[in-house]
Amino acid sequence: MVIGSISDIGKIRENNQDAFYASQNPSFPLYIVADGMGGHKAGEVASLMAKNIIENNFIGAKASLTNEESVIKLIKKSIEEANIKIYLKSLEDEKYNGMGTTITLAYILKDKICIGHVGDSRAYLIRDGEIFQITEDHSFVNELLKTGSITKEEAKTHPKRNMITRAVGSSSIIEMDLVIKEYAKNDILLLCSDGLSNMLKEFEIKNAFIGEEDIQKACESLAIMANDSGGLDNITIVAIKFN
Repeated sequence: MVIGSISDIGKIRENNQDAFYASQNPSFPLYIVADGMGGHKAGEVASLMAKNIIENNFIGAKASLTNEESVIKLIKKSIEEANIKIYLKSLEDEKYNGMGTTITLAYILKDKICIGHVGDSRAYLIRDGEIFQITEDHSFVNELLKTGSITKEEAKTHPKRNMITRAVGSSSIIEMDLVIKEYAKNDILLLCSDGLSNMLKEFEIKNAFIGEEDIQKACESLAIMANDSGGLDNITIVAIKFN
């Protein structure tokens, strides 16, 4: 596997509320993108807490991750633990009131990608010149899309496009999506915050990787493109090429 990653503050935000983890160790293939929300610096507290809890849980249980069941079980446990700890912290301190974070994480097991997902950060798979969104956005706009109330183009500029319907830490109970996806040689797995996916079209994201052999340079180019398109949010990208 070849890994690329970048996190950029964008052009509008005062601080970067995204957090990410991108392992460079092929024996510990864990990848995380978290996009925090909340008042002044509360979002970055939530995203960092979630990232650290998940990372530490996987490090501690590394030896036991031998099959899909054990990985999915740990993903579920880790997100639930992050959720309750962030929620309790938000109750303890008024400055953290209402904080939360998205989570999109992937752990690679043999020829499978095991994914845990909450919110509107995304996981994409790029294969044979095509791009496919693996995760489903937990957002108000996506609910409108599913009912046919708006089109994909209308969703890009909808005034409530940043309103998510699920977040880690926003309530004592969390509902998450758990996905297992097979990958093939030369596939690219992309995890990103909505600072990328809201700024660029899917074909632009795909073309950045098709036109650049260097995965890190492709990630950096996408961050520049997202900023050139407005940079309205923090931009975080983690990409894994299976070679």
